[in-house]
Amino acid sequence: MKIGIIAHLKHPIRKPFMGGLEAFTYDITCLLMRRGHDVTLFASEHSDPSLPVHSIMSDMDYDRETFSRFRAHELSEDFISTHHAYLELMQDIDNHGFDIIFNNSLNYVPITMSTIIDTPMVTVLHTPPIFEMKRAIGKIKRQSKMTYVSVSQSNAQSWQPYLSNCQVINNGIDLKKWTFTPTNSREYVIWFGRIHPDKGTHYAIEAARLAGKHIKIAGSIADRHYFDTLVAPLLGHDAEWIDLCTHDQLNTLIGQAEVSIITPCWDEPFGLVVAESLACGTPVAGFARGALPHIVNEQTGALTSSCNTQQLAECILKASTLSRMECRARAEKALGMEKMVSAYEKLFHDIVDAKYLPHAI
Repeated sequence: MKIGIIAHLKHPIRKPFMGGLEAFTYDITCLLMRRGHDVTLFASEHSDPSLPVHSIMSDMDYDRETFSRFRAHELSEDFISTHHAYLELMQDIDNHGFDIIFNNSLNYVPITMSTIIDTPMVTVLHTPPIFEMKRAIGKIKRQSKMTYVSVSQSNAQSWQPYLSNCQVINNGIDLKKWTFTPTNSREYVIWFGRIHPDKGTHYAIEAARLAGKHIKIAGSIADRHYFDTLVAPLLGHDAEWIDLCTHDQLNTLIGQAEVSIITPCWDEPFGLVVAESLACGTPVAGFARGALPHIVNEQTGALTSSCNTQQLAECILKASTLSRMECRARAEKALGMEKMVSAYEKLFHDIVDAKYLPHAI
């Protein structure tokens, strides 16, 4: 099958990934190619050259220190550049002869222009409803043959007012890359990911301290002000920050931890860190927001519905008693990338086959 993948343009699609969307796009591109599909990835120019990248946007102005392609006063310029990149792509995309277009852009232009192209398109909803996308979907859903997919059941529910029957294909991870550790070191708990207000790092530190646990924070600083004002003052002998580490180092850190603390402060659509923790055999303590309650069950984690750190501390203690084998089993049953890609493959084939069915008279 010939597949055109449209990427988000905020960051290049390359390691180290700036977030789950970049990781998703990279991994699914690689797996579809491995399964024999002819794939083209429409992304920004500094994306990984080992991928079949067709550049649609320059990275000349991408700042590798701030991980941003614009300064504050250039926001409108960035918006216009992104708009035109997608506009030019969609005007030409039928000429590539794709069987299907796999849209992961989080942008309204591919959705709006789906009404004027012949190639069928699948759009993945990686976020809760955002203004420009829900407006575009609302305007064209009666005219378009677009197929929408949500990355989790909770995210599909949040889109319910705009899309009544949105298919769900859970995100997944490459389980082969995450080694199961049957016993932990009992020396620390872990929080890992981007250090950002949305991720609630400071809650994890406070709760670990209340639970009497040493905590290791593994991740890059995505918001310097947040780190300096709310995270750094909490660091000390029982709370250490580890900057960027290799995949193998992170695998070991997670696997040796008693518990992973996951503290989303918004309705996160999926959260790959949950799947990664369970794949390592490490149970989860966290906030019951977004997809987390749908991914973690009573055998693999303990969640609180509030942002109360005392309640989170109690969840840490409870999670530390759970079976690590159950955690790995949960990841293998529901959170593997192979299962995810197979579901997308089936969807693509169903859509393409339906396109060539004779119309009912």
